[in-house]
Formats: sequence, structure tokens, C-alpha cells
Amino acid sequence: MPDAGPTAVLPRRPLTVGELLDAAVLLLRDHARVLVPLALLLALAEQAVLHPLRLLAEANPPQWWPADTGDSLPWYWLLLATGAGTEAAIIALLGGPAARGAGAALLGRRPGPAELLRGSRPGVAVLAAVAIGPVVALAALTGPGWFLVYGLLGLVVPVLVLDGVPGHRAPWRAIRLAGRVSARASAVRLLGYLGWWLIRLGIGLGVYHGLGMLGLFDVSAWALPVTVAAFAAVNALAYSALACLDAVLHLETRIRTEGLDIRLSRAPAGVPEPVLLAAQR
Repeated sequence: MPDAGPTAVLPRRPLTVGELLDAAVLLLRDHARVLVPLALLLALAEQAVLHPLRLLAEANPPQWWPADTGDSLPWYWLLLATGAGTEAAIIALLGGPAARGAGAALLGRRPGPAELLRGSRPGVAVLAAVAIGPVVALAALTGPGWFLVYGLLGLVVPVLVLDGVPGHRAPWRAIRLAGRVSARASAVRLLGYLGWWLIRLGIGLGVYHGLGMLGLFDVSAWALPVTVAAFAAVNALAYSALACLDAVLHLETRIRTEGLDIRLSRAPAGVPEPVLLAAQR
């Protein structure tokens, strides 16, 4: 395939942190009609999974803070850890189509929804999500361990979808990529998560209190469904954006540390995309 030149979504050069975050948003914009509805279904399922734990922890909407922190603290800690695991699993599931879209963007084209889903290796992404979710949840139980594990495992699905390595080698390659250049990719992933966490919290609580100020109905009587709907909607956007950030981080790290941009510019015409993007062994 001849050099398609830089793209608006993902230029073929090392990017600054701000450019990486912008690239993730642009990638999400291009593929929102696939990623956001899928993320919304997963976010609603997540709310259903967390609801029993919220009852045990006596965590009440809209803040989801336990009424009695003494007796409820163990359940609340378990709720937080489980939520961390479900978030990581959802982002991994969305990482397949996000990675496929990022790979195509790097080659100067924009795939349609059908190609995005077919080429995302959904079976492999599901297996990865099933493994990543519990690992992140267990790390979250330790507290600080979450930062390390969440930061290092973000590139597993992009590696599986784009790099063409065997499944058993994907976690180790993802960890090595995330740890390169003083763990730059890991740090940017954590930065992206923090930014979207603040956005989720602000919008979720803002919708609840905004409806209360409008006085259209008694929001307190409908606190649970209103809060669940608000957080599910904003989580769908956030999870999609974080999956896109993982995808662009993966390719940018390969450009920065493996010369992927040089390899693409020198590739002859007619080379299939999977071969162009596969990791050199």
C-alpha cells in the first residue's frame, strides 16, 4: 500500500499528550455510532451488576456514598473494586472496534460500521475482557495496586487486534509497550481516566441536580432511575473515549519506539493492512 499520508485522526509521528487526547476524541467522533450504543448497553449492564452491592453498602444516589461508613465500609470497598473491574472489562470490549478504527485511520481511511465490527476480533476481545476485569478488580482491592495494573493492561486488546501476535504473548507485549519511555503510555492512560472520571462525576451529578432545579417532578422520589440513567449515559461516552485513547496510545507508542511510521512510508503498494500493522518479530 502506498503512503497515504498523515490523517486528521492519527498523524504518523510521535504526538504530545494533548494531541493524543485530541486524537482519541476525533477517533470517537468518527465511530461514535458504533462505539457509543455498544458502550451504553454495557454501561446499563454494569449498573445492574453494581446495584446489589450498592444495597449492601447502603450507598445511596446520587453520590453513591454509604450512609454509615463504619458498618458499610467493607461492602463499599468491594463495590469500588467491582466497579473498577467492570470498567476495565467494558473498555477492553470496546477496544476491539476502537483499535480497528485507529489502524485504518493510520492508513488514511475510515472503515464503515460493518468492517469495524468484523475486523475487531470480538471473540478475542471478550476473552481479554473476562481476564482483565477480575485482575483489575483484585488490584483495586489493594488500593494503590489499581494504578499499576490499570495503567499497564490497557494495550492488551489493541495488541491482539492489530499486532498479529499469539494470544499468550499479548499481555506481555502490552505491558512492555506501556512501560516504554518511562511508562509514558501507562501514565497517559491514567491521566485520561482521571479526566473522564471528573467529567463523569460532574455531568452525572449535574443532571440530577439540574432536573431538581427545574422542578418538573420530584427528583428525590426518582433518585435511583434518574441517577442510573445519567451515569450510564455519561459512562457510555467516557468508556468509548477511553477505548479510543488505548487504541491511539498503542499505535503512537509503536511509532515512537518501533518506527511504525517509517515502515508504513516505505511499504510497497498492495501489502494487506494486517501485514502492514503486524508487529515485527
